[in-house]
Amino acid sequence: MQTKQWFLLLSFRQRLVLALTLVVALTIVVCGFFIHAAPEQDTMDSFNIDMSIKQIAPHLGVTGKSLAKELHLPLQVSKSKPLRQLQVTDDELAHVIEHLRSHVDAVPKYYVYLALVLVGVVYLTRLGRPAGTDIKQRKYGYPRFPYIMTLIVSVLVAGFYFGKSPNPMEGAVKLFKSMAGLYPDPGSKVMAFLFFIVLAVVGNKVICGWACPFGALQELVYSLPFLRKTKKHKLPFALTNTIRVMLFILVLLFLFGFVGSRKGLVLYHFVNPFNLFDFHFESISILITVIVVMLGSLFVYRPFCRIICPFGLISWLFETISINRVWIDRDRCTECGGCIKACPLNAAKGRVAGRRLPEDCFSCGRCLNVCPVDAVRYGSVLKKRF
Repeated sequence: MQTKQWFLLLSFRQRLVLALTLVVALTIVVCGFFIHAAPEQDTMDSFNIDMSIKQIAPHLGVTGKSLAKELHLPLQVSKSKPLRQLQVTDDELAHVIEHLRSHVDAVPKYYVYLALVLVGVVYLTRLGRPAGTDIKQRKYGYPRFPYIMTLIVSVLVAGFYFGKSPNPMEGAVKLFKSMAGLYPDPGSKVMAFLFFIVLAVVGNKVICGWACPFGALQELVYSLPFLRKTKKHKLPFALTNTIRVMLFILVLLFLFGFVGSRKGLVLYHFVNPFNLFDFHFESISILITVIVVMLGSLFVYRPFCRIICPFGLISWLFETISINRVWIDRDRCTECGGCIKACPLNAAKGRVAGRRLPEDCFSCGRCLNVCPVDAVRYGSVLKKRF
């Protein structure tokens, strides 16, 4: 009913913007498919243990050190010797090739991310609130249906159709792996990381809140109408962010060889839930991570994003310069607590209190139609419209 009433209240201009946005988003996705057709990959038969690391690594898009690490060999091992002489078996080589190929980016997926973020930003800034409606009609603003449908598209298309790569978490991880010398083309990893950061800045973590497939899956599970009383209890930000920061530091220490027996170990690989979208669990720890996060999402809002994800941590720092975000009109705000209650975490509470670095806001829109004095808006920092 809310969605129908929302659509009926939209002005002619807003309906035109809605139609144009959907057309542009679809065009972006179609262009991605045509411009970047999937490249042909060398078959498994093209590689064998009579070849050297030096011969195989360039075809897999990694450095010799990275391939040696994946084969559980010392990073300084001879890259010219046949793998047979290094005691590598055919099965080990096949497993490593399959693993590395699963990390190859499906380039059209970047266009899908761009389209989903476009839909999210336009909805939040231009379409969520019907033009001309007054404060008494606020309940008809920002219906959940458009958001839920976008999340479903993210899970099905950006997730299961394209597989795990690329994704925001991997964009951050690959950046640091390239700094550790595990990729021959650090420039492309920097560009991929900047792509996700720019999207996070354009819309306050809309890339995380609307477009990331695993983030979307957590949102959908949390949105199920179960255990509503339990969901009223929110994990303290000091706890979740401390764990996220400490894990990030620990990962860097292992990756760059300051801790552990060998350089290049990426702890995030053992808890990478995006493997779900390839139905390929390289270790039991990944399967356990997916199960625990999915069950946890019934009780807690986006546990993986807030406790583990490195991009979630980095994008949280960039929220202070986001162009479009939730604004609190302090002249109108009566601190009634309506937005704080509607928020699934403590992001609204921090913004009402004026904290410089409040908790992550995933631009879910729950707070935008509950304020009795119309003090909460989602808009551009460049315009400061209220």
